[in-house]
Amino acid sequence: MSWSGLPALLSAAPSPPAEAPALRLPTSASEVSDSTRQAASWLDTNWQNWVEGAVRIVIIVVLALLLRAAVRKLISQFIHRMTREPQGDEESPSRLGGLLVNTERRQQRSAAIGSVLRSVASFTIMGTAALMVLSALGMDLAPLLASAGVAGVAIGFGARNLVTDFLSGVFMIMEDQYGVGDEIDTGVATGTVLEVGLRVTKLRGANGEIWYIRNGEVKRIANMSQGWSTATVDVQVGYREPLDRVTELILQTAERFAKEAPWDEVLWDPVEVLGVESVASDTVVLRVQARTMPGKAVLVTRGLRQRLKTAFDEAGIKLKEEAAASVPAPASPADALPPSALADPASARSLAARPIPPPTPEEQQAFGKLP
Repeated sequence: MSWSGLPALLSAAPSPPAEAPALRLPTSASEVSDSTRQAASWLDTNWQNWVEGAVRIVIIVVLALLLRAAVRKLISQFIHRMTREPQGDEESPSRLGGLLVNTERRQQRSAAIGSVLRSVASFTIMGTAALMVLSALGMDLAPLLASAGVAGVAIGFGARNLVTDFLSGVFMIMEDQYGVGDEIDTGVATGTVLEVGLRVTKLRGANGEIWYIRNGEVKRIANMSQGWSTATVDVQVGYREPLDRVTELILQTAERFAKEAPWDEVLWDPVEVLGVESVASDTVVLRVQARTMPGKAVLVTRGLRQRLKTAFDEAGIKLKEEAAASVPAPASPADALPPSALADPASARSLAARPIPPPTPEEQQAFGKLP
C-alpha cells in the first residue's frame, strides 16, 4: 500500500459516534428558553382576560345574591301585608267586625304563597346566574341546555302526578278555595280541614279518622263554611196544633235566644220560619233557618232545638197527636146467644147425648142368662 492512498482510506473509514448529550444540550436549552418566552408571552396576553372573567363572575354572583335578597324581602313584605289584621272604622263598627276573616287560615294561606314565590324567585335568579357564570368561563351552553331540556321532559313524564298535585295546590291556595277549619266535601271524603299543603290536604272525618287527599285528585269541592253557614231546624208539632200560634212562639223564642251570649255573636241574621216542610196524619213539620258564623251551624242548631223544646213544654204544645182510644168490636150474634145446655157435661142433655159405652163382661154374662 502506498502512502498516497492513506488519506483516501482515512476519509472512507467511519467516524466515532458523537456524544448525544453534548450535542443536544444547546438545543434543549434553546427549547426551554423558547417555551419560557412563549409562556410569559401567553400569560402577558391572557392575564387581562382572566382577571376580566373573574371580575365578571364575582359581579354576577354578587348581583344574583343581592337581587335574590331584595326579591325575598319584597315577598316577605307582601306576605306581611296579607297577614296583617284588618283595621276597621272605630266610629262605625260593623256587627260582623272581622268575623269573616279567619286569622289562622289567612296566615297559612299567606305562608304557603310566600314559600312558593320565594322558591320560584330563588330558582329563577340563581339558575340564571349559574348559566351566566358558565358562559363567562367559556363553556358552550347549547349541549347543556339541550340535555337539561331532555331531562326536564323525562322528569315531567315520570313525575306528572307530583307536578299536577303541586300546581293544583298552588292554584287552590291562591284562589282561596278552602282553608283550615272549613267543612268541605271533596267527593271522596268529607270533614274538617286540618292542614292545607301544596301537595296534600289533611281532613278530619266525622268519626275521627284523618284523610290525606292529593290536591290533583280533587275534581270538585263543596265548602260548607266559607263566608257563612246555615243552621236548619225542623220543628215537629201535632197535627191539630194551630200553626199561627206555633210560628209566633218559635219567633219569640228565637228572638230571646239571639240576644243571649254567646249566641248574639254567632247568629248573623234573625231566625226565619220558612213554612210547612211536611204533613203527616199525626204531625206537621215546620222548617226554621238562620244564618250563622262559619262552622257554628251545628252548635246553633242544637241550642235552638233545646230552647224550642222547653218553650213548647211550657206552652203545652204537643209534638205528636195521641192515638185515639180503641173501641171494642161489637159482639157477634153467636156470642149474644145464651149458652147451650150441652156445654155443661153434668146436664141431662149432655148425659143423654153421650154415646153408649160397650157392655162389660159381667153385663154380657148377665145378658146371657136371660131367657
